[in-house]
Amino acid sequence: MDRIIGLDLGSKTCGVSICDALHITCRTLTTVRFESDDYDACLEEVLKLLKENKVKEVVLGLPKHMNGDIGIRGEISCEFAKKLESSGITVHLWDERLTTVAAEKILLQGDVSRKKRKKVIDQMAAVQILQSFLDRQNGGF
Repeated sequence: MDRIIGLDLGSKTCGVSICDALHITCRTLTTVRFESDDYDACLEEVLKLLKENKVKEVVLGLPKHMNGDIGIRGEISCEFAKKLESSGITVHLWDERLTTVAAEKILLQGDVSRKKRKKVIDQMAAVQILQSFLDRQNGGF
């Protein structure tokens, strides 16, 4: 099986995670940093990562409001997904509500310093997004 990459797209950063070949677990990969709202620059970097890792499938976090509505951030993710798809990438939009909160909890439990948490929080959120997708695909919750 081909690997899958998970993305947590923000306004200046994009956390990236990658799964193992069996689609059971995932790990952090990197954080793509870009100028505020310069999603074309982010897309370029993400496409490079996909090529380097020979990945053709992405799980992109879809930020929703707690009531399920899709706001501006969600629309930006949908547009980003369309651009990835036009490059031949399969994209799964995945509800990312509370993934950053879960990532923060994990890092706090690991006694990770505030400075280090700031550097890796987006990657950990991408892990949460991708792992929940994999769990669902593998018959989990």
